[in-house]
Amino acid sequence: MTGSKPLHSVVCIKQVPDSAQIRVHPVTNTIMRQGVPTIINPFDLFALEEALRLRDRLGGSVTVLCMGPMTAEDSLRKALTFGADRAVLLSDRYFAGSDTLATSYALSMALEQIGRTFGTPDVVFTGKQTIDGDTAQVGPGIARRLGYNQLTYISKIRELDPAAGVLTVERRAEGGTQVLETRLPVLITMLEGTNEMRRGGIDTALAAAKAEVTIWNAAAVGIEDLTRCGLRGSPTIVKKVFAPSARSEKAVMIPVEGTPYESARAVIEAMFARLPDVEAQLLETAAQSAY
Repeated sequence: MTGSKPLHSVVCIKQVPDSAQIRVHPVTNTIMRQGVPTIINPFDLFALEEALRLRDRLGGSVTVLCMGPMTAEDSLRKALTFGADRAVLLSDRYFAGSDTLATSYALSMALEQIGRTFGTPDVVFTGKQTIDGDTAQVGPGIARRLGYNQLTYISKIRELDPAAGVLTVERRAEGGTQVLETRLPVLITMLEGTNEMRRGGIDTALAAAKAEVTIWNAAAVGIEDLTRCGLRGSPTIVKKVFAPSARSEKAVMIPVEGTPYESARAVIEAMFARLPDVEAQLLETAAQSAY
């Protein structure tokens, strides 16, 4: 770290309803959040742990950023108990109802304000997606707005050289693993299962309880055009939310014997006997690809 500025990582987290207790309103077809416990989005914890590991190895600081109601301060304090250095809550009634477009705009403005206040972020971390939206769009949206390089679905950070401003990672992709290298600043979305969240100690828990959470509204981060926030800045319209109906059909046990080839053939023949449309579609696809 000699001759270079301390590494500054920012982790974007979201307070979400516990998906195990979410219910759908039978009349409005919307998610019922009242009375449902909230948690830190589980995918974001992998991002937080990775940021903390970088700080432990290279020095610097970790800032945790969350956009949400004032109750989201609880999630930020939880992140502080894990060892984050500071927490920022972006909260304003104008942000209510934000889709991914409006959310990425507000968070990018907050990140710019974080840069002016605490130092420009070298690495911005997010989870791969949230459990309530599952779109995986906010992270890339932030990167696009800030002009950061983006690395999605990262399974491992191999090396980071702050002096050279170079980062090497492993990215999980179909058919294998990609090894990618990029320059800082960068936004990373971390995959699940890439690490294990540490347990906060008594010292960090006590410090988190006394820590001051920085709270910014839209004006504090320089948002002047409020039509880009909340419902007014959200072109996405959710028509209906519903739980999938239970399947009435039960799994069928297909007895097989003989060589692996004979067993596979028996399974395929049994599947086509039950689903003749699938066989017809596959034959049609094969015929088209032959030309």
